Amino acid sequence: MARHLLVFLLLPILIVAQQKKNKLKEQEIIQKVLTNYDWRVRPRGENTSWPDTGGPVVVTVNVYLRSISKIDDVNMEYSAQFTFREEWKDARLAFDRFADDNTEVPPFLVLATSEHSDLSQQIWMPDTFFQNEKEARRHLIDKPNVLIRIHPDGSILYSVRLSLVLSCLMSLEYYPLDRQTCLIDLASYAYTTDDIKYIWKVSNPVQLKEGLKQSLPSFDLQDVKTDYCTSKTNTGEYSCLRTKMILRREFSYYLLQLYIPSFMLVIVSWVSFWLDKDSVPARVTLGVTTLLTMTTQSSGINSKLPPVSYTKAIDVWIGVCLAFIFGALLEFALVNYAARKDMTSTNQRLLTHMKQLPTDASGYRQLHASIPPRSSFCCRIFVRRYKERSKRIDVVSRLVFPIGYACFNVLYWAVYLV
Repeated sequence: MARHLLVFLLLPILIVAQQKKNKLKEQEIIQKVLTNYDWRVRPRGENTSWPDTGGPVVVTVNVYLRSISKIDDVNMEYSAQFTFREEWKDARLAFDRFADDNTEVPPFLVLATSEHSDLSQQIWMPDTFFQNEKEARRHLIDKPNVLIRIHPDGSILYSVRLSLVLSCLMSLEYYPLDRQTCLIDLASYAYTTDDIKYIWKVSNPVQLKEGLKQSLPSFDLQDVKTDYCTSKTNTGEYSCLRTKMILRREFSYYLLQLYIPSFMLVIVSWVSFWLDKDSVPARVTLGVTTLLTMTTQSSGINSKLPPVSYTKAIDVWIGVCLAFIFGALLEFALVNYAARKDMTSTNQRLLTHMKQLPTDASGYRQLHASIPPRSSFCCRIFVRRYKERSKRIDVVSRLVFPIGYACFNVLYWAVYLV
């Protein structure tokens, strides 16, 4: 009876002792897996149809966009900061083989890195580079922002925070009503598709930081798409991944700083049509001032853009506005010329008519009170109301210029907004 009671008391202790496993330390596992490990040799692929190498190493990529800034139209580039993640499998680093009934392994290992990546290279990693990169740097404050995580089955997660200046080829035909597609292309520099194959992560291949779409001052991030851009060169075929960022330019700034002021300048230039033809200083000053102001505004806009060979939407707008302002200035020159011709013609008709008048007994000619104006049949009423040609030009310009400018606005916004 006492023996059975002792066994009953010791049974829980024996069960707990059996359940408690020996945990391998990370240092021990790292020393074991890195023994006889050569980081210069790429791991074997998982394709059984390739008996020698196992096929290419499949590298799964994920990008977490943190910020986009300094979108430069002149240099056609932009700056981006993001976390770049790669995942692949290296069976040589699998440490689940060390686990048994009495030994337990951690869920993953973390390899530390130093500021000099070349000196801290311990395992093989893909030689990824960004094809449209101009400048780049890794973040090293307070420690290198790099994560290398090894899982028991040999799966490796590599994560690094990068700041890059990337080229973005822009098409400015519709500027400032344009949309631009900026790219992030990444590929392997040395390994061909026989050695490395890049694929996007199935779920959320490109993640956006909260509020990123509204953080751009002059653009609106409309959409982010992923694509493949595998290319062939003289040295082989290389796997490539592409991120497409569709950016729409914010129009409110240009509406307030360009379109409305230039629209007002054109309307102000029409004030000269309502001034008397004899107000030469006022009409000339008004026309020249509006023309110079519009020219200055045009120079300020073009200084922020590259000298492209095609016509932009802003060039069409500024060109037509300049044409209407210049036309108003030329209209006054025509009015002034017509006024002088009217005066000369009137004097000649008076002189001719006076010669045809009969003389009285004292030798003086009798003057009629008025000279009948010349007018065509279709414009009889208009000519009777405005006897001077200079006045007729002003009256016609008051209608022709606004109607022509309104038609241009309808056509311009219909073409470029669509």
